[in-house]
Amino acid sequence: MKTENLKQEEVEEKSIFVEYFGASPMIKVLDFLIEARDFDYSMTEIARNSEVGWSAFSVVFKKLLEKNIIKQTRTIGNAKLYKLSTENPAVQKLIKLDEELTKIETEKIAKTAKTQIGKKVVA
Repeated sequence: MKTENLKQEEVEEKSIFVEYFGASPMIKVLDFLIEARDFDYSMTEIARNSEVGWSAFSVVFKKLLEKNIIKQTRTIGNAKLYKLSTENPAVQKLIKLDEELTKIETEKIAKTAKTQIGKKVVA
């Protein structure tokens, strides 16, 4: 049972953003927020979806708020919801960087696949 869980974790793919910049708590939170930028989430949901422990998340979250990278959007009951502050020029550049990295990696994969298909046809 434990080996199945390990294999499943190994199979999970990292996003291009995390692959390039590492799996630090800050990068993992930014990656989630960039991918889910159209929606707002509670702090708990952001931490869980980013797969970051609460103590590390608390430090990262505070920094993101201070730099206006995230903003509070609304309150539902006691829960405050937050999302990426897409009006922030630095955030806009992060989104653009994520899109460019994804484009570069997609082109690499397509080129590799095309080369491999060409080799199979010749063989």
